[in-house]
Amino acid sequence: MNLISTIASVINLNHPQRYLNWSIFTISIANLIIIALMVIIFGLAVMLPFPKTKLEPEITEHQEPELSATTADKKMWTYKVRHFFLHILPPSKLLPDRQPAYVASWIYVFGVATLAALGIIILSGIVLAIGGVNWWHESSLGHFVNSAHLWGVELFMAFMVIHLWGKFWMAAWRGKRALTWITGVLAFSISILESFTGYLSQQNFDSQWIATNGKDAINATGLGSFFNLMNFGQMLTWHIVIIPILLLSFVVVHIALVRIRGVSHPIQKAHGKAEKAALKKAEAGEWRGATKRYDILKEGTLATLIVLALVVVLAGLLSSPDEPPVTISTWAKIAPADFMATATSELAGTSETAKYGPPYNNTPNASQKLIFSWESLAGVHQPIQTAQAFVIQPLQKLAPGNSSLQGALNQYNQASASQRQVWDQAYLAALDKVSFKNAKPLVPKANDGPVPTLISNELTLAQSGAIDADLLAQAPFYGTDYTKPLLFIEDGNYFASLAKAQHMTGEQWGVMNESGSYPGQPWLWLYTLWYQIPSFSTSFNVDLIAIYLTGLATLLLLAVPFIPGIRDIPKWIPVHRLIWRQWHSNKS
Repeated sequence: MNLISTIASVINLNHPQRYLNWSIFTISIANLIIIALMVIIFGLAVMLPFPKTKLEPEITEHQEPELSATTADKKMWTYKVRHFFLHILPPSKLLPDRQPAYVASWIYVFGVATLAALGIIILSGIVLAIGGVNWWHESSLGHFVNSAHLWGVELFMAFMVIHLWGKFWMAAWRGKRALTWITGVLAFSISILESFTGYLSQQNFDSQWIATNGKDAINATGLGSFFNLMNFGQMLTWHIVIIPILLLSFVVVHIALVRIRGVSHPIQKAHGKAEKAALKKAEAGEWRGATKRYDILKEGTLATLIVLALVVVLAGLLSSPDEPPVTISTWAKIAPADFMATATSELAGTSETAKYGPPYNNTPNASQKLIFSWESLAGVHQPIQTAQAFVIQPLQKLAPGNSSLQGALNQYNQASASQRQVWDQAYLAALDKVSFKNAKPLVPKANDGPVPTLISNELTLAQSGAIDADLLAQAPFYGTDYTKPLLFIEDGNYFASLAKAQHMTGEQWGVMNESGSYPGQPWLWLYTLWYQIPSFSTSFNVDLIAIYLTGLATLLLLAVPFIPGIRDIPKWIPVHRLIWRQWHSNKS
C-alpha cells in the first residue's frame, strides 16, 4: 500500500487542466493524449502481422464438427470445457422429456414454483429499480409493483421452505446427492439475507425499526463496521447486486446438480451388507425403472402463470405496507419533551448510543463477549461522539446569527467536564416537570447553566428539519447513511412507542417486524426463538448467543447428509410413504 501511495503521489492528476484551442474547438491535453494513444493502438492493430495458425480442411455439409475433432483440437481449452459440460449435462438431462414414474406428488411441484416466484421477484425488482428508490412511495403504479415484489418474496420463501421440507422427508441427499442438498440449503440461507436487505431498503418505518434492532446482532459479530444496516445505499447495493449474484449462482448450481444426479429414488429397506451395498449403488445411479412423459417447459410456464396470478391478486387485494419513516423533525414536533430529554442525555453522554461501544465509541465493557469479543476486535469504525454530533455541531451552524446561543455554546465548551455533568443532570431532573405554552418549553429553574438555552434552540432546530439535514450532510457524497439520525431517534422513547403500538417489538416470536397485519419475516423464526428463552433474553450477550446458535443450527442443516441419526429420521418416520404412495400402490 505504501508503494501504491507513493506512486499515486508522484503521478498526481488532481491539478488544473491544460487545454489546446483550435478554431472553435477546445480540448484538454489529457483527452488529447487518450485519443492519440487510441489512434496509435488502432494503427498497430491494423499494421502488425497476426500469428499464423494451421488451416483445417473444410467441413462437409453433413459432417459433425465434434466427430471431426483432431488430437490438436482436443488439447484446446474451449474443446475441453465444452466436452466436459456436454458429458456431465447432455441436452437430454438439461431439458428432459421423461422422468421416473415415482415422481407423482404435489411435493415435487414446489421446486418449480420456487423458481417461478424467483423469476417474478427478479422482474418486479428490475421494474422497481427502473422507477427509482422513491417511485413506489409516490406512485400508485409503483406501489402496486412493490406489492407484487413483496408477495412474490412471501410466496418464494414459502415455496422454498415447503420444497426443503419435502426433500428432508425424502432423504434427498442419498445416492451421492449431498452437494445438491448443501447448495439448496445455501440458496435458502442466502435468500433470507436477500429478503432481509430488501426490508432494510424500503426507507419507511418498518425498515427503520428493523435496521435499528438488527444492528445489535450484526455489531456483536464485528461485521457492523463493514455491513451497516442503517446505511440505505449500502443495503440497496447488497440487495440488488451482490447477494443476487450469489443467490443465482447457487440456484444455477443446484438446478444443474438436480439435472446431473436426477431426483432421489424412493426410500427402500435393505437387509444385510450385500443388499445395502447394492441399494446404495443403485441410488447413486440413474433410474432404471418405469418412466413417464415430462414436458419441463410446459410445467415451468404453467407454474409461472399460476404464481404470477397469485402475486397479482395478492398485490391488488392486500397491497403492501408503507408506514412513513420517523424523522427527527416529526419526533420533535409530536413528542417535544421526549426529544429534549434525549438531546440532553446525548449531551451528558448517558444515552444508549453514547455508551454503546464499538463500532461507535470506546466505552469500556460495552461489547458483548462469549470467549472473546468480536466487536472489540473490529474496533471503532464509525466514530460518534454524541454531544458533538447530535447537539453541539448542529447548534454551531445556527450560532453565528444568534448571540445568546453563541454565548451559551462558549460557556458550555469552556466549562470543565465535571461542571458540564452537574448542569446536564440538573436539567434532566428539571425536565420531569416540563410544560409547554404556545409550543414553547417551560422548564423549572435549576442549576443547569447554559443547557436550557442549548436544548431549547436544539428543539427549534429539530422541528424545522435542520437536524435531519445536518446529520445526513455530515456524510459525504450521496448521503444515504442514516446511522446518526437513526441512532439519535432510537435513543428516545417515541420511536419504541410507535413500534410497540404496532406490536413490532422483540417480545414476539417470529420477528413480525411489519406494520399493520402484514406477515413480515416468518422465515426468521429460528433466530428470534432464542430471544424468547428467559435465560437468554435477560443476558447481556443475548445477540451473540442468538447469532452463535442460529449459525450452529444452519451448519447442522448443511451437514444433515453426514450426521448419523439425523440423516436417518426420514427412514424412522415414514412421511416418505405418503409422498410416494402412488408409486407404492402401483407396485403392489
